[in-house]
Amino acid sequence: MYYTVKTGDTLYDIARRYHTTVEQLQAWNGIRDPNFIKIGQRLIVKKDKVKPGDSDDIPFPGAAWFKTLPESPIIHEMGIRLMQEGCSAYGHTGPSYQWNAEHRNSYAMWQRKLNFKGSDADGWPGETSWNKLHVPYPSEIFA
Repeated sequence: MYYTVKTGDTLYDIARRYHTTVEQLQAWNGIRDPNFIKIGQRLIVKKDKVKPGDSDDIPFPGAAWFKTLPESPIIHEMGIRLMQEGCSAYGHTGPSYQWNAEHRNSYAMWQRKLNFKGSDADGWPGETSWNKLHVPYPSEIFA
């Protein structure tokens, strides 16, 4: 589940509203300073797990989110999953937290592995390919 930050919101208030912690919101959203969030910022506020056995994967953040070139632990976790799937265009340093060309090239490899072709394998994540990648929630606060 996502929430879009509005005027007057604080991370503390958002955490209380969604029965989580400031630290968890920081981890899920790559927020370094809990006192600094932006109006219009889209935050993961809750796992979409409905019943036991449901997925613990990060829900698809939307295609437009990737086009903002986000810096997030979600991007790093995605990169790790892509490497685990044998879809890596990363250098010897591995995936970064910042969306970049290496992520896009690695994701395009994943899309081709799923037999996507043409514009469906352009490296920009879509909901179908994202859900098949099973990106886990980051477990640590963004450093």
